[in-house]
Amino acid sequence: MKAQKSTRTRFTTRTITLSSDSLKNTALKAIECAPIDPLRPLICVIMEADEKRKEAQLKMMWAGPLRDIERQAWVNGRQFSAEIWHEYFKREFLPEEYDETLCLKGYEKWGITPSGERVLKAGTGDLTVRGFAQHVEQIHADGASMGVMFSANPNQY
Repeated sequence: MKAQKSTRTRFTTRTITLSSDSLKNTALKAIECAPIDPLRPLICVIMEADEKRKEAQLKMMWAGPLRDIERQAWVNGRQFSAEIWHEYFKREFLPEEYDETLCLKGYEKWGITPSGERVLKAGTGDLTVRGFAQHVEQIHADGASMGVMFSANPNQY
């Protein structure tokens, strides 16, 4: 028995943010006009918009764990600045792949230069509130493994 093939053209993905009645109507029209194809069905997903990490989270990371690690951690007889630790932790702990609960849409951790070198493309601004909280937990765990004692109140700085 020969498998049937769909004859419809490729459907262009559309993302419509339901932030007004007119955009809701646009979404309803798009669903109304969507082709029905049992061989290559379309999927309709309605979900919460990604919530980007908060500025307060970022400030807490710099005033708290990064500052504590900068002041207390020693690696091979050297100490490093909070900026260097921040870069190191992004490379080590940002998600390798897109995860809708941790990353904003379009997330890519690595890029490739014309010479073929892999470079860090993502930053903490590409994380959701949950993703950033996980990132800070990983920073704490790594710092603790180096003997860092974290400040109870990062606002004391």
